[in-house]
Amino acid sequence: MRDRENARKRAKELVAQMTLEERASQLRFDSPAIPRLGIPAYNWWNEALHGVARAGVATVFPQAIGMAAAFDVPMMKAVGEAIAEEGRAKYNAYKEEGNRDIYKGLTFWSPNVNIFRDPRWGRGHETYGEDPYLTGELGKAFVEGLQGDGEYLHAAACAKHFAVHSGPEGERHRFDARVSQKDLWETYLPAFEKLVKEAQVEAVMGAYNRTNGEPCCGSNTLIKDILREKWEFQGHFVSDCWAILDFHMHHMVTDTAEESAAMALKAGCDVNCGVTYLHLLKACQEGLVTQDEISLAAERLFTTRFLLGLFDETPYDNTGFDRIECKEHLELAEQAAAEGMVLLKNNGLLPLKKEELKAIGVIGPNADSRKALMGNYHGTASRYITVLEGIQDALPDVRVYYSEGCHLFQDKVEGLAQRQDRIAEAVSVAKHSDVVLLCVGLDETLEGEEGDTGNSYASGDKKDLLLPQPQRELIEAVVKVGKPVVVLNMTGSAMDLRYVQEHADAVLQVWYPGARGGRAVARVLLGELSPSGKLPVTFYNSTEELPAFEDYSMKGRTYRYFQGKPLYPFGYGLTYGDVQVVSADCHGQSWTPGVEGALKWDVTQDMTVQVRVKNNGQTGTGEVIQAYVEALESPYATPNGKLCGFTRIFLNGGESTEVELKLKKDAFTVVNDEGERIVDGGKFRISMGLGQPDARTRELTGKDCIVFTVEI
Repeated sequence: MRDRENARKRAKELVAQMTLEERASQLRFDSPAIPRLGIPAYNWWNEALHGVARAGVATVFPQAIGMAAAFDVPMMKAVGEAIAEEGRAKYNAYKEEGNRDIYKGLTFWSPNVNIFRDPRWGRGHETYGEDPYLTGELGKAFVEGLQGDGEYLHAAACAKHFAVHSGPEGERHRFDARVSQKDLWETYLPAFEKLVKEAQVEAVMGAYNRTNGEPCCGSNTLIKDILREKWEFQGHFVSDCWAILDFHMHHMVTDTAEESAAMALKAGCDVNCGVTYLHLLKACQEGLVTQDEISLAAERLFTTRFLLGLFDETPYDNTGFDRIECKEHLELAEQAAAEGMVLLKNNGLLPLKKEELKAIGVIGPNADSRKALMGNYHGTASRYITVLEGIQDALPDVRVYYSEGCHLFQDKVEGLAQRQDRIAEAVSVAKHSDVVLLCVGLDETLEGEEGDTGNSYASGDKKDLLLPQPQRELIEAVVKVGKPVVVLNMTGSAMDLRYVQEHADAVLQVWYPGARGGRAVARVLLGELSPSGKLPVTFYNSTEELPAFEDYSMKGRTYRYFQGKPLYPFGYGLTYGDVQVVSADCHGQSWTPGVEGALKWDVTQDMTVQVRVKNNGQTGTGEVIQAYVEALESPYATPNGKLCGFTRIFLNGGESTEVELKLKKDAFTVVNDEGERIVDGGKFRISMGLGQPDARTRELTGKDCIVFTVEI
């Protein structure tokens, strides 16, 4: 176990030897060396959202939203472990060369555990989806994998962006997210709380926006009252990049840089990603901050450096360069890509029968796109395998035709004749193919972060859920040919797929599957692997069903509060198998699908349910067993219940198994208007199945959940 008290003591002793100027200098993200004390320079800024990012070659895992779709906690922990190992290998190599610049350290500003409340948000694909419970479980596993459980931190994780942050990107530097106490504590804070209390995440990053009037990186409510006092957070707090500058430039809550620096520091922000803390010394001279406040922040930061073993010899010092993009990590990335793909529709076309194929058409702007593999905040791969390349490699004896079909979006330079030529070629490919794979979607240039490297300084939000016009024209033209069509949607967010749901033979949500994702796509399409992912977000029909993007109330949002009929529900996904939940047993009672039961229970205790499942099909497949709880007698209940447990399994054809689902006592609570989590009402409905217990899921899958009520 790590000895934080000892690290804190060493940090305090070291900081005591520094001058005030030296202490203040260490609160910058690019902390300079202090040679007289043997302190090397250290840059706090590094990224590891789905692999070590922006630091040269590394394993590029699927984008976070794609890994979330796997609903696989052990896999997320393994991904964190792999990233930490590659991060250490890079740190060791750069250290040997004396390179301590940006993206070379061991403090990774990941994961992003904001809630993907609205599909228009450009950065939503960095998250684990729309559900607080799923986000918390996956985020916790990632942090535990990244930080390890040894004497020293393998790497330091950072939960971001604290808090109530999910667009609009173009307004984030001046936006005030107004939120009720119920929504704050029911939706926006639970994942952060889990990462702080259960995973002991080492760092938390503030958001750009204000929350209920306070800038998040200078919020006494968020940082002091909740994070440090209520949750007893022991790590360090970092600002988002140049967010403190926004205090006086855009939020207008201060007048000068000195006042902004003082507001952030006094609230508890320890390290400034930006330049505003260059004004700390002047702020101190003006009496806006004290020397003790500067010293405390420095002590927190050096505590983290000591916990990482940066001044000691550690077992990680021998992690070799050969662990970067090694065979085991590449295999894990492919597993993550395959597990996360969600089969949205299949009329029996999939899996494709290799022996019956003579010619296959691969069409679309994302068919041979490297950008569509990666998402944002990505590293560099030594090799990329696009969907086209994956199919070509997997089918050496089949004629593979290819056409880009159209550009990703409307090119102002491109004329109508050029667009028609591309579509004409795609139609010809379709006519000469037995089956068409139509690869459409977006990439980081169309959905991403405002001001990010992927999309320059344009807002990365979507204005609607439609695919770009050229792609819609392409889809219709190819479908009209009349050949069997599989649509592969490569996006990081929900799209309006009503046309392809109606007209395509199969629809596969691929997300951004990582550098070699094309190989995983080919294996799934050809039946070597069964798709088994589940949607971590709701796919709506259009934005007309949603509240205004700027409205942070959860009313009408996500599966818990949406009152309409979704196109594809949260938790939904088909497989090539035929898995059925057979029975559920708890406390000596047993239930089967279609027959509701009842159980008396002390809801102050965790509940363990034994669930028996069987694959009635011939194809082996992964599956995700899901549990939802609905408070039936409380006015504070979410209208549609909430996910409270899940586990991933694998069943061969004809195989049965029994799995254990544990529902924590929090499952039987609600959050009232004051933000308090309470037990309210005497009756709860529990559903166990392969998705939500809603009508749309039953319509799409033809399968019932096991349902029973719990009475206090």
